[in-house]
Amino acid sequence: MNELLLIILAYLIGSIPTSVWVSQYFFDIDIRDYGSGNAGATNTYRVLGPKWGTLVMVTDMVKGIVAVKLALLLPEYADTEVNLQNLQTGLGLAAVIGHIFPIWADFRGGKGVATLFGLVLGISPWTALSCVGVFLLVLYTTRFVSLSSILASIAFPIFILVIFNVDNPIYRIFAIAVALMVLLSHQKNISRLLKGNESKVPILKHRDRRRQRRKDAASGRD
Repeated sequence: MNELLLIILAYLIGSIPTSVWVSQYFFDIDIRDYGSGNAGATNTYRVLGPKWGTLVMVTDMVKGIVAVKLALLLPEYADTEVNLQNLQTGLGLAAVIGHIFPIWADFRGGKGVATLFGLVLGISPWTALSCVGVFLLVLYTTRFVSLSSILASIAFPIFILVIFNVDNPIYRIFAIAVALMVLLSHQKNISRLLKGNESKVPILKHRDRRRQRRKDAASGRD
């Protein structure tokens, strides 16, 4: 019974529609009516700017961390690392489901990547930081948030199964499921990437302008 109550609480925490509330309170709009129509950090970044996008991303990550830490309210699980990890995974997944289908926002939420990252950060910080490294490297190279999220999610089970070799079979299955879930939730993004019309986030503009000037200068010399 206690576990069920915590799972419900984790879902309610995950259901907090950060981007929707921010857009409605500060801008008098619904973020889901603009951009990609997604209630997530990336769309907030594009529509409302980097300050608000970062705020939404961090808050959505914290939802996953808080949900995982709810497991500490049941001290009987602390005796066995595997049991604690399994409970934390269940609570984190409840928060992710809440983010995707938020009860506070007509069950129309985001893709859950930031909350999912908070889940992993709360359970296995080194794995999460390794995935962040993959994400930032791809983002710096391409400026595609979607591609960065996809490749970071694929790297997650590789870190769990191969590099860190986590023994918990449920967590190993969870890692594989995460990669599949992110791939499924980004089908439209994958289609746009293949067609060459996926939107890039407006970062590293100075780098791009320098590259363009070099290309223009080289063309002028030719």
